[in-house]
Amino acid sequence: MLTLILVLSYLLLSAFLIYLCYQIKWMNRLGAILWAYALGLLIGNIGILPEGSEEILNSISEITVPIAIPLLLFSLNFKSWMKLAGKTLTSLGLALFSVVAVVTLGFFLFHKELYQSNKVAGMLIGVYTGGTPNMAALKTALGVDNNIFILTHTSDMALGAIFLFFLLSIAQRTLHLVLPPFTKSKKVEKASQYVADAEFDSFEGIFKRKTVFPLLGALGLSILIFAAGAGIMTLVPEKSQTVIVILIITTFGIALSFVPRINKIEKSFQLGMYLVVVFSMAVASMANIHKLLSITPELFLYVTLAYFGSLTLHVLLSRIFKIDADTVIITMTGLLYSPPFVPAVAAAIKNKEVILSGITVGLIGYALGNYLGVTLSYILSNWM
Repeated sequence: MLTLILVLSYLLLSAFLIYLCYQIKWMNRLGAILWAYALGLLIGNIGILPEGSEEILNSISEITVPIAIPLLLFSLNFKSWMKLAGKTLTSLGLALFSVVAVVTLGFFLFHKELYQSNKVAGMLIGVYTGGTPNMAALKTALGVDNNIFILTHTSDMALGAIFLFFLLSIAQRTLHLVLPPFTKSKKVEKASQYVADAEFDSFEGIFKRKTVFPLLGALGLSILIFAAGAGIMTLVPEKSQTVIVILIITTFGIALSFVPRINKIEKSFQLGMYLVVVFSMAVASMANIHKLLSITPELFLYVTLAYFGSLTLHVLLSRIFKIDADTVIITMTGLLYSPPFVPAVAAAIKNKEVILSGITVGLIGYALGNYLGVTLSYILSNWM
């Protein structure tokens, strides 16, 4: 009975938070995930959870992310994006190189002072290639301590809020000092039409009959993928089981995105993000505020270096490769903040043409981040 009550409570509370963010603009600016962390920390630290709750909450956190990953990936559209790749593909490659290089540098600077430093490195790769969903997936795959996860993500969100303000205000003017301007083409309408069909942050109409039944099918398919991954997991050594499951699920999600009938299911991305909100609240409920306050400042310094160091290196490399400012801005947005933020930043820099590329960069980041994060974490573990 306790399990049923907790599961229903976290599902309903997460849905209510998303509804409030949809209705209240100032709440939406902070985002449902941040509110989920705040509410989860409150629930977990005021003593209202009954004995035995932590095991149930841990199960919720371990199940929601593997089911969410395929839902997030089903909407990938590699074919459409490759038609407009050009310099965006180069910018994406430079961004990924910059993140891996700086995160690796930070590891060697701070690993002696940081607990689970190689796992933190893996999470940082994830969050800077696909945002919270990838970070959550890597937290599960690598077995990261809940308190380390919360503090790492909290540091990232604090820095991210500062940089988002920069992107929405003076980023274009600033980067024009070192990067060339964007050369406009005749593809504006095509890019704009793509965005009209890809409102990644809108849950409107999710319960309509024409939407809900295909979406239930997508959910069922995600559960089957999770079950398949769990089945394959039994064939590998116990130490690697969780990692293998996440990578298998990611691979299946990418593969099925090429199936038109699955790729066109509306609101699958939103349903995946809803499960990420549930995950965030469950993980935060298991975090101990007193332990969070006792963690060393080296972690914040590491996150700061990874964040701004990788962005600076990306800009410097983009200057060498002559990538324009708007393409760099939208690549950063897609990777750091995920597709929902792309249209807003594109509007701020007054360039609709980069919307399609920015959205797809974000989606590709979801696909690549898990592989990169796991690989780097395992390589760096040799220096622990």
